[in-house]
Amino acid sequence: MQVPVYNLAGEVVKNIEIDESVFGVPANESVVHQAVLRQRANARHGTADTKTRGEVAGSTKKLFRQKGTGEARAGSMKSPLRKGGGTVFGPHPRSYRQSMPKKMRRLALRCALSAKAGDGELLVLDRLQLEKPRTRDMEQILGTLGVGSTALVVTESPEENVIISARNLPGVWTLPASLLNVVDILGHKQLLMTEAAVRKVEQLWGLEPSQRENNASL
Repeated sequence: MQVPVYNLAGEVVKNIEIDESVFGVPANESVVHQAVLRQRANARHGTADTKTRGEVAGSTKKLFRQKGTGEARAGSMKSPLRKGGGTVFGPHPRSYRQSMPKKMRRLALRCALSAKAGDGELLVLDRLQLEKPRTRDMEQILGTLGVGSTALVVTESPEENVIISARNLPGVWTLPASLLNVVDILGHKQLLMTEAAVRKVEQLWGLEPSQRENNASL
C-alpha cells in the first residue's frame, strides 16, 4: 500500500510503501471494542469509598430509652437511617482491571491504524521538528495540512517542542510511536504521523516474516 508523504508546507514530496500487515488489516470490530473497554477500565482508579456504620465517627450509646418516649426504637446515631450515619451498600476501593491476550491487543491496534489508512484519515509527514515551542507555528502547520478538527500527532520519539506547541490547541494530542493506543487513535479524526514514526510502528507491531508466510499460505 502506497501513501503520499507531505512536507510542512502541505506539498507531496514522495510516495512510500507502508506495511499492509499493520495498515491494511481487515476490520475486526469485536476485538477493537474489547480493547477500548479494557483500556478505559484499566484507567479507572477505583478509589471511591463510603463509610459503613462501623467506620463513622460517633458514640454507640443508645439515643434514648427503649419505651415510653413515643419515638421509634432508635439505637446508635451511626445508623444508616440517620443523617450523618453510615452508608448501606456504598462503593469501596476495588480494581476494575481487565486482561486481554497480547495477540488480540496487537490486532486491535492494527485494525485501528488500518481504519484510519482506509478512510483517508492518515497523513504522513516527512518530518516534524520545530526550532522553538510556539503554538502559532503548530496551528499553522495543521491548517496547511487541512486538519480542521481533532488530530493525533505521532512522532518517533518525544519531541519537546512539538508537545509544548500542541498542548494548548483544543482537540490536538501528541504521542510517541511506542505509546500509540486504540483509544487515542479512534478518539481523534485525523492521524498525523512522521515517516520515522510509521517505520517505528511497523517495527513494533508488524508481523514477522515467518508469520506473513503462514498467513499467505492460509
